[in-house]
Amino acid sequence: MTDAADAADSGLRHGRVSLALSFFVQGVTFALLVTRIPAVQDRYGVSDGLLPAFLAAVPVLAGVGSVATEKLVARVRPRAVLRWAQPVVLLALLGVGAGEAMWQLALALAAFGVAVGALDASMNMLGVSLQRAYGRSIMLGFHAVYSLGGIAGASLAWAGAHWDLPLPVSYLPVVAVLLPAALLGSRWYADGERKPADRRDPVAGRESDAGGPVVFKLLLPLCLVMAFAYIGDSTVSNWSAKYVQDVLGGSEELATVPYNAYMVTTLLGRAVGDLGVRRFGPVAVVRCGTLLAGAGFAVVALAPGAWVGVLGFTMLGLGLCVLVPQTFAAAGRLFPASSDSAVARLNVFNYVGFLIGSPLVGVLGDVWNHRGAMLVPMAMVLVTLAYARSFGTDPARYGGGHERSRTVDVG
Repeated sequence: MTDAADAADSGLRHGRVSLALSFFVQGVTFALLVTRIPAVQDRYGVSDGLLPAFLAAVPVLAGVGSVATEKLVARVRPRAVLRWAQPVVLLALLGVGAGEAMWQLALALAAFGVAVGALDASMNMLGVSLQRAYGRSIMLGFHAVYSLGGIAGASLAWAGAHWDLPLPVSYLPVVAVLLPAALLGSRWYADGERKPADRRDPVAGRESDAGGPVVFKLLLPLCLVMAFAYIGDSTVSNWSAKYVQDVLGGSEELATVPYNAYMVTTLLGRAVGDLGVRRFGPVAVVRCGTLLAGAGFAVVALAPGAWVGVLGFTMLGLGLCVLVPQTFAAAGRLFPASSDSAVARLNVFNYVGFLIGSPLVGVLGDVWNHRGAMLVPMAMVLVTLAYARSFGTDPARYGGGHERSRTVDVG
């Protein structure tokens, strides 16, 4: 029995490390694509009018990939989907850099979109199941590694742009390193134990159907939180530089600071977030993150100068960083017997938020003003406070308090 338990714990440790590697690789890959969009546009001669259509197609197809993954994992385990989705994403990135004709770009972006939807869904399915097996919060750690990958990818993209490297030269060495690493790491992917359904609603503590098939009415609050969190995130990624420079009067160099600060504080917040969940519970962490994010948007909207605006965007990183990982974790707790389906459906709303966020602020800025536009994502993010109870843990599943006790700590 002891040898079997040790083997199981070793498998979980290996599964956790290999999944963290997958999150890191995806962070690098996505950052390399989105931060070199101007270079992609120049390489293929994509006009400013056509570019939004190309960019919007990626999250739409990613949503299709996420929905397809829900159906696929009914036949194969999520680890099998992830094992093959990640190489396709990496090869699609290489295709974006290596093509020459417009149809080649369209094909590469389509493959990237569908594969990244399957990748995001299956990664988070494995993360949720591993967290259940661990009996304690580890989801924020996975997303912290993703943020670290994003910083590394953005740094590589900066180097490519700084030295005016062609896209194939920028992408090929990265793919040549990450693709074998991802394939090797995929040998140790591990699905956590699937628990049988029970009939208690983990939020209200009453009899319900939450333990069985996914009931969209119960999942809807988490879907809204996911969409609103990504609206906030896309607002920062798409508008922070322009806002600091055009609205707050900052220099072109200073305009690059807020997104970098946002990324760093996102990483730091996620790195310590699991400790906060273990100590205070997910509801308290989500509420604190929501209030901090709302305050960050308020500081940005009211900032008298550029450096105060940078402070606001920094606060946004610390606040928003906890919402997405905890939303996935909450879906797993809400539907323990069908968490894969819940995660796949929830994942679609990440792309909904991404699609809405950037044009929303742009339109509001044009018809109103950009300071006022920042108050709209603030209001959306603050809606999370009304749904904070949806993040509650069920003591019957995690043991007394916030965590389940374990005889052996698996890392």
